[in-house]
Amino acid sequence: MSRKKTDNYATDKWIKAMFDGWFDPCPLNPCWVTNGLLIEWPNKTFVNPPYSEVSQWVEKAIETSLMGNTVVMLLKHDTSTQWYRRLHEANAKFLMIQGRLKFQTPRSAPFPSVLVVLEAIK
Repeated sequence: MSRKKTDNYATDKWIKAMFDGWFDPCPLNPCWVTNGLLIEWPNKTFVNPPYSEVSQWVEKAIETSLMGNTVVMLLKHDTSTQWYRRLHEANAKFLMIQGRLKFQTPRSAPFPSVLVVLEAIK
């Protein structure tokens, strides 16, 4: 039996509960047909983006914060990337998650995760 390769990870329920009521431009839903990168994000946006396309989502989050809206992203904790540097340049706050998330599966992820907060900039 082969494992399906994907970069879509269901947000752990305890994290999802913290952002209950927040807008999600990238929900893990096979029926969702809207491209979250092409719509405006309101204040209080939480996004767990596809990890193969993180840069596009990071740029959209930075742009949204510059418009006066707060965005929180669930990302791989990977300080070696260009998008991580861009978040630092945008004065993002990084909240390290202790241990490994399970993304609503029985197994722990093979990578550490971080919540990144881009506060509304006015």
